Amino acid sequence: MIDLSLANGRLYRADGLVFDCAAHRWVAGSGASGAPIAATAAVTWLLREGGGRRLPVSLIGPREADAPVMSMAEEVAATLAVIGFPLICGGRGGAMEAASRGCARAGGIMLGILPSDDWREANPHVTIPIATGIGEARNAIIASASFAIVAVGGAAEPVSYGTISEMAFGLRLGRLVLGMPGAPVLPGIRRCQTAAEAAEKVALRYLFLD
Repeated sequence: MIDLSLANGRLYRADGLVFDCAAHRWVAGSGASGAPIAATAAVTWLLREGGGRRLPVSLIGPREADAPVMSMAEEVAATLAVIGFPLICGGRGGAMEAASRGCARAGGIMLGILPSDDWREANPHVTIPIATGIGEARNAIIASASFAIVAVGGAAEPVSYGTISEMAFGLRLGRLVLGMPGAPVLPGIRRCQTAAEAAEKVALRYLFLD
């Protein structure tokens, strides 16, 4: 892992590269160094103070979710929203509503990508409802519009094929796809046990350090 530090209002790596927020990439820097900072803290600074691009993360999961899945969806969404990531979900009930609630609790922005042409179908915690009118094809939008996807639940009966399709779209597009406990297992996903672990992996992907 490459050490990170903040100095002169910029984020540096130990090898001297500096993060260019406009280009969203590491570029040659002056080699300045400052106080060490963890990846999640670095991304929080970039998104909230440093002018970093607010790339969205998708939270996906089943409409029929049990209490543990609902709790995990809410916790993961709140953790990512605190960092400053805007979030995307399917906009309706179950795990999607729990994620929207967690995002709202943390003061974040949740985009709800709805399958119908009526934005009123969004759960009450969605910040920006987007009525697509394209049905389940909206799963491809949820996957493609984000740089990382976190799946919460969906493996238990009844299996959430919508969640599986979003994960598969994400993998095909080269997105980071994380599976929390209870999420379907697909080749190429990365498993996480806690919201903090998921946030760390998302932050590292944002910084191209994974």
